[in-house]
Amino acid sequence: MIEIIPAIDVIDGRAVRLSQGDYASQKSYSDRPEELARRFEDLGFRRLHLVDLDGARSRHVVNLRVLEAIARATSLTVDFGGGVKSDADVESAFNVGAAMVTVGSLAVTSPDRFAQWLQTYGPERLILGADARDGKISINGWKEDSTQELLPFLQSYWQMGVTQVLCTDISRDGMLSGPSVGLYRSLLEANPACRLIASGGVSSIGDLWALDEAGVPAVVVGKAIYEGRIDLAEVSKSFNS
Repeated sequence: MIEIIPAIDVIDGRAVRLSQGDYASQKSYSDRPEELARRFEDLGFRRLHLVDLDGARSRHVVNLRVLEAIARATSLTVDFGGGVKSDADVESAFNVGAAMVTVGSLAVTSPDRFAQWLQTYGPERLILGADARDGKISINGWKEDSTQELLPFLQSYWQMGVTQVLCTDISRDGMLSGPSVGLYRSLLEANPACRLIASGGVSSIGDLWALDEAGVPAVVVGKAIYEGRIDLAEVSKSFNS
């Protein structure tokens, strides 16, 4: 059964959502992200995807206080990403409550450092972020497109021992247009053992079932929750029981 992971994206300490990574499109949903996280936990969810959007744009972690508040308020397994670029960023995230850290841009710009972190912390605590636009990896809050193609990028890190990948189709993110099921199916065909986390486009519980049928291990859900497209109690009953 696919694991459903609610998402909280943070700007200035607030829970917000963007469309296709456009910061000008931000919509605020809560000034108390920890209360949202507590609600998710009360409904039976065990995992949370927390994104520091300020960090992604600033190229260093910014919203550690939000991470710490959520870790204190809940027992959720939090994976944290956004602006993780240095040893200090990784250590700080783990020290204040992250169970896992998602690393995207640095894996493109400094593969040797990411490989070092993989050895230091182990593949169970690091998630490779692979955010793709038109088949190419995007970095730095999706403001820059690299020249690296998605599948070869993933294959190089699978060979290094990466087991967890968060893959976002940027064209679908925040658009409520349905996930890229075909893309995720092709990635799993390339590596069936990968703990693949889908992200982007989920608009209904039917999308979750489609990803489950495709064999996707986990999916991050954000805007569909906040816009009322998905009933969390129904999702929890269907997927967490």
